[in-house]
Amino acid sequence: MLTLERVSKTFFPGTANAKRALDDLSLHLEAGEFVTVIGSNGAGKSTVLNAIAGTFLIDAGRILLDGEDVTFQKDYRRSRVIGRLFQDPLSGTAPSMTIEENLTLAYLRASGRKPLLGLSRSDRAALRDRVAALGLGLEDRMGTRVGLLSGGQRQALTLLMATLVTPKLLLLDEHTAALDPATAQTVLALTERIVEENRITCLMVTHNMQSSLRLGDRTIMMDAGRIVLDVSGAERSRMTVQDLLARFGSAVDNDRMLLGRS
Repeated sequence: MLTLERVSKTFFPGTANAKRALDDLSLHLEAGEFVTVIGSNGAGKSTVLNAIAGTFLIDAGRILLDGEDVTFQKDYRRSRVIGRLFQDPLSGTAPSMTIEENLTLAYLRASGRKPLLGLSRSDRAALRDRVAALGLGLEDRMGTRVGLLSGGQRQALTLLMATLVTPKLLLLDEHTAALDPATAQTVLALTERIVEENRITCLMVTHNMQSSLRLGDRTIMMDAGRIVLDVSGAERSRMTVQDLLARFGSAVDNDRMLLGRS
């Protein structure tokens, strides 16, 4: 489904600030796989998501999505089939527009329908039902400007917007890191349900090692732009945070968030 073949990226090459962010990295995800990504600050977690999304062009290697080589494809074209959430709840929505207007734009873009055609009454009813399924009561606030919502509500809405039309791939870049613990758990539960119900191929960066082992069906750890751990199945189900620290403590000891202490 998703394949990265020997991908490399260096920022500021040829300067004193040169940084090799991805180092000959290869990765393959099967359709429907939910993979969590952990690693310390600067390990390359967000960089690999940016490479997949087309935020920048890689220096070497290939990126294939559903059999198509997207290595040099523009980011706006990839965004039609790739859903993405960021750490900042303010990203991904238009704060001055209503819940219904944000959902309408997301639906029209992902479905390829012409904006001038708008939505029918049945379309609006379907959107309201999808919002109601979030369980946050937002279906009764469809005319509310998104800028008035809480961070958790906005992140839940952004998640819905990214999956209204099932994407080929969903990228989650620490999308609960800015939320309080209770709200973060709510959004993670929604994430897990939506991904599972729609069998979405998902790559989720997280700073929480416990979540990385509990959610999804596979965990990879990155360090210095490389994958240093790739675990799934029975081995993953038996693994604990302590096991990860014992084997790869040097890759996480500079990031207290990974240890769940902040």
